[in-house]
Amino acid sequence: MKFLDKTLQGILIFLTSFTIFAGVLLAFVNVAVRFLLNKSIEWAFELTSYLFIYSALFAAAYLFRKGAHIKVTLLLDKLPNTLAKIVIIIVDFINLLYLWIIAYFSYVFIFDPDLGVKASAEVSVDLGIKMWIVYLILPVSAVFGIFMVIFKLKDDLLTPAEKIRKQEEKEIIEELDEEFEVAK
Repeated sequence: MKFLDKTLQGILIFLTSFTIFAGVLLAFVNVAVRFLLNKSIEWAFELTSYLFIYSALFAAAYLFRKGAHIKVTLLLDKLPNTLAKIVIIIVDFINLLYLWIIAYFSYVFIFDPDLGVKASAEVSVDLGIKMWIVYLILPVSAVFGIFMVIFKLKDDLLTPAEKIRKQEEKEIIEELDEEFEVAK
C-alpha cells in the first residue's frame, strides 16, 4: 500500500512538473519565434493552455494527499482533538464523494454514446485532435485524487487524535518545496 502511495505521488509530481515545464518551454519558444521571425506557431497557444490546465489538475490531485488545499480552520482550531479528528475524517469522505462525482460525470460527459464528446467527433481548432482525448484529463485527475484522498484518509484514521492537528500552512509549503526539490 505504501509503495502504491509513493508511486502515485511520484507520478503526479512528475506529470505536474513535466506539464508546467513543457507549457513554459512552448510559450517561450512561441514568443522567440514570434520575435525573431515575426510569425507565431499556430497551435502553440492551444497546447500551452492545455498543458497549464493539466498541470493544475495533476497538482490538485497531489495536494489532496498532502492536505494542502485552501481551508478555513477557524472552527477546527477551537474543537477538542477527538472532535477535530472526526471532522477531518468527515472532510476526507466529502472529498472522496466530490471526486467520485467528478470522475463519474466527466466520464459520462466524454463517453455517453448519444451526447458525449466522443460521439460528437469534435476536434480542437488548432491541434486538430479529438476533444475527447483532451477532456480525458478530467476523469484521470479525479481518479488520481481519489487515490490520494484514500491514502490521506488511511493516515488520518491511524493518527492519534492528539496528533491530528495539521501543520501550519508555512510548514506544509516548506515540505512541498523539499519534495519538489528531491524530484528534480
